Amino acid sequence: MKKPAIALLLLSLSSSAFATANDLQCLTNKYDAYIDASLTWYQDLVTITTKSNPDLKEVGDWFLQGRTHHFELNRAAVDYYLTSSPEKVAIDEQVESWLKLSQADVKTLSQRDDELGKIAKTTFDDRQSPPNDKNYELRSAFADLLSHPSNIKPALDKYNQSVAKTNAMKCQ
Repeated sequence: MKKPAIALLLLSLSSSAFATANDLQCLTNKYDAYIDASLTWYQDLVTITTKSNPDLKEVGDWFLQGRTHHFELNRAAVDYYLTSSPEKVAIDEQVESWLKLSQADVKTLSQRDDELGKIAKTTFDDRQSPPNDKNYELRSAFADLLSHPSNIKPALDKYNQSVAKTNAMKCQ
């Protein structure tokens, strides 16, 4: 009688471990989809801006690199926290709100001696470095662009649809 009970217990444990691994993969995929949508949005925004302001190409590339570092840090941090400190990932919120990393958090992560630390150091260094000389011009061009919604409608619609689809993903 003990052997079937032990087998049943082991089977239930392996099922729950499998479900947890599936849940973690689903959550990771969901956050990855958000990150990819965000990076595409910023790429589209920079492309639209530099198309009408070619002299902002270099600062646009600089800006996009900083956004990429920021989002890749968030991706790596969510991957890490989902397994090591799940309470730091607010999976009950909309995906855009899952992670809140303060500058102090980024600094702490940047002192780690692993891949997450390396990614955090890049982002921390970005935030500590002086802005590009044309940063204000780029931000002004963004503000101008965003004040004419018809100019960004296709890119914004694409982003909003991607994020809505991502938020609709069900995990757990």
